[in-house]
Amino acid sequence: MRRLLFVTVIGVVLAFSWSSFAQTSANDSPATKADVERYFQIVKSHDMMKKLMASMAQGIQQMTHEQYVKHQDELPAGYEAKMKAMMDDMFNKMPMDEMVQAMVPAYQKHFTKGDIDNLVAFYSTPTGEKLLRDLPSIMSESMQDMMPIMSKYMDTVQQTLVK
Repeated sequence: MRRLLFVTVIGVVLAFSWSSFAQTSANDSPATKADVERYFQIVKSHDMMKKLMASMAQGIQQMTHEQYVKHQDELPAGYEAKMKAMMDDMFNKMPMDEMVQAMVPAYQKHFTKGDIDNLVAFYSTPTGEKLLRDLPSIMSESMQDMMPIMSKYMDTVQQTLVK
């Protein structure tokens, strides 16, 4: 009788342990490519990257213009227009889909299936949706705020190079 009770208790403990382990392991399992792509879809990563690139392009063009104004006597005619066209072309031809797919392994390395599920859950909330909606504007405004700092830094770098 004691032995039967002991075996039963061990069986129950193992059963609870196994179900607990199974829940943890499913949640802690590595994120699959499909998990990451589901996350990318909910956060609209392709559109977000396009907006980020547009914001970066605008900031770079502003910085290029400021540098052009400072050094226009040293630069060839049409330099600014040529640089703007070159940057527009570069950003427009950026292989966004390939870049997004190239990011998948890094997300798989750093996030579990449970992490991805939690991120998808967050970005499905009103706060997460607001963050996604406002992030491009926040990035754009931040770039504008950083431009004077970056421009000053570029001047310092250029002076160092000229010496």
